[in-house]
Amino acid sequence: MNERHKEQKAEVRAYLERIGYDGPLDGSAAALAELQECHLHAVPYENLDILNGVPLSLEIPALYDKIVVRGRGGYCFELNALFGLLLRELGYPVTDLFARFWRDEPNAPPKRRHQVLKVEAEGASYLCDVGVGGIVPRRPLQLVELAENQQGDECYRLERDDYFGWMLCELKRGEWSRIYSFTEEPQLPKDYLMASFWCEHAPDSIFKKMKMVAIRTREGRNTIAGEEFRIFTADGVRAFTPQSEEEYLDALREHFGISLK
Repeated sequence: MNERHKEQKAEVRAYLERIGYDGPLDGSAAALAELQECHLHAVPYENLDILNGVPLSLEIPALYDKIVVRGRGGYCFELNALFGLLLRELGYPVTDLFARFWRDEPNAPPKRRHQVLKVEAEGASYLCDVGVGGIVPRRPLQLVELAENQQGDECYRLERDDYFGWMLCELKRGEWSRIYSFTEEPQLPKDYLMASFWCEHAPDSIFKKMKMVAIRTREGRNTIAGEEFRIFTADGVRAFTPQSEEEYLDALREHFGISLK
């Protein structure tokens, strides 16, 4: 085994430790689902670098350093790019895709600004996504039209649109609503650069207007809305606003595992 191969295996082990996954690595659909769920419970969605004026890099070494070595999170172009690499290293065929985010979009149809993954496992194709701050499937969805997928108290299905392709939908108050759409045209890493640059720098980009920090937990999820931390559990919501920079940094570390010091 050459030195680079040893290094790659060590990087994979470190990534699996980062997300707390110690299950089988057999290329199965069940393992894929556990990998995605572990990722969502360990790596936060966050745009703090954008708000703090820290330039983003979509190069794999930079993403690995940020997310695995330094224990940070990121947004879709960071999180799904690195998760896709991990899945490839574990033997899953992965195709990078582009999506349009419809949820809470006032100017429909929306521009393409979201990266998702199509992953093959046991002869079937799955939608995988660890790069959304809002509530989305915690486990992969098989690309089967109108197949309802219950995940805890959430329910999802994929519809087909003649123009926009696959449409991920959620069941809310008895009605199906759109989350995002995507087509199956394969994308290269460089295809995301312009969209990511817009998200990072455009004056009307939502990523420059407000803090977006979120992570799934075994009890529910933790988020930041403005300056307010919200801890969701089965018992309800606990909200608080740190009163100092030190309290804010401590809360980031406690509830999201993010250290900015």
